[in-house]
Amino acid sequence: MILKELLRSDFNVNGDINKNIEYITYNSKDVKEASLFFAVSGQKSDGHFFIEEAIKKGARAVVYEIGHFIPYEYADVTWIGVNDSRDALSWISSKFYGNPSERLKIIGITGTNGKTTTSYLIREILKRYDKKTGVIGTIKYLIDNEEKVAVHTTPEAPEFQELLHEMLVKGVEYVITEVSSHALALKRVDYTKFDIAVFTNLSRDHLDFHKDMEDYFNAKKRLFTELLKNEGVAVINFDDVYGRRLAEQLNAKKITYSIENPQADIYVKNYRLNFKETEINLHIKKEKELVVKTHLLGIPNIYNVISAVSVAVALNIPFDIIESALSDAHSPDGRFERVDEGQDFLIFVDYAHSPDALERLLISVRKLKEKISKNGKIVTVFGCGGNRDRGKRPQMGKIATELSDYVILTSDNPRWEEPREIIKEIEEGILKDNYIVVPDRTMSLYIGTKICKKGDILIVAGKGHEDYQEIKGKRYPFSDREVLVKALRELR
Repeated sequence: MILKELLRSDFNVNGDINKNIEYITYNSKDVKEASLFFAVSGQKSDGHFFIEEAIKKGARAVVYEIGHFIPYEYADVTWIGVNDSRDALSWISSKFYGNPSERLKIIGITGTNGKTTTSYLIREILKRYDKKTGVIGTIKYLIDNEEKVAVHTTPEAPEFQELLHEMLVKGVEYVITEVSSHALALKRVDYTKFDIAVFTNLSRDHLDFHKDMEDYFNAKKRLFTELLKNEGVAVINFDDVYGRRLAEQLNAKKITYSIENPQADIYVKNYRLNFKETEINLHIKKEKELVVKTHLLGIPNIYNVISAVSVAVALNIPFDIIESALSDAHSPDGRFERVDEGQDFLIFVDYAHSPDALERLLISVRKLKEKISKNGKIVTVFGCGGNRDRGKRPQMGKIATELSDYVILTSDNPRWEEPREIIKEIEEGILKDNYIVVPDRTMSLYIGTKICKKGDILIVAGKGHEDYQEIKGKRYPFSDREVLVKALRELR
């Protein structure tokens, strides 16, 4: 593509704008001949320090932030000064790949919890409706049934727009994408036109990145106030305090959903839980009733289901399609995922890694236990990630020990911290003596399976679908599910 076709009038350009650009990148290591390189100021490093490396590797043009020192001695390089490199990266990425969101139906899902499961449920409904779909999210990226490795929940702007372009070329009609608060704060999805924006909930998480909850909320809000099409639809959880705030502040067309408030557009009249399925009776806009039977269990999954139903209603998908798709749907990997090797107690692996997610999970498990075994115990294995929001650690310790009969504190992804130091901070919130400390995660899972008796429920929280454990900058192969399966087989 010719460089001048990517530029905006507010860019300060010095040099030839008729060059052909074949690649765009913000990482100097990825620069090839005929690249446009973006110098982005990051949290850990400043891309302006890598400009010369990018030029030596073949960059024909450089986007930089005005005010930074630039090595102008490279006269054959076109220099593009901007006020915000991230904004320019998103703008040019969309242009470079032909503004693909203008020819796709884009459904964006944001919130602390439930994004992944909701996205997969929407995908199942659309597939049953005979629509070709793409998914961008935490577990993997999907182009119809083709799988790609997910590096970030929401990729950086060039990768995001390239994915959209590839989906468009391969005939995808609908794209369901998780939109993280990091992505919104760092403008990764700017200049993408969203047809539907979903708000699942907001609770404490990522406060190592956001300065406070208000900052966190404002990042999420951008999806609805800045990126949603004028004719787009906002789908909002009306039971969440931030969801109600958002609904009150928006002028966009809205569909609200709720378990608690009959004034919502989509309201759960009643539901029935058991250990095999959940039945949900929904009132749709006070006019119609929809009965959903699903294999997904627990209160959090009821919210995920009604969030997906709300999107389907916004898309005018027939009720029989919705009911049929949800009756066959299963949880994504690591989302209240059952591990069954014929043992006489239940095991669930879940990604819950925030206080609210853990609390919702354990409250659901307690309700489930009442249905299947009043004398059974809840055993929870969990830890907290290193180099992340430390303030949530004691909160999660308190929640786990209050809502479980027994807790095994272990290591999650310690990253650069010492597991025992993380565990000590978790212990600061604990007021009971119903726990033990087992820093080795493999050993903690083995112990969990051994102490569970008939009718008990073992919950393994925090890592969910992850197939690694991150320690001192390295990722070692590790899967909660695989370790549990091995432990159960050895118990036979």
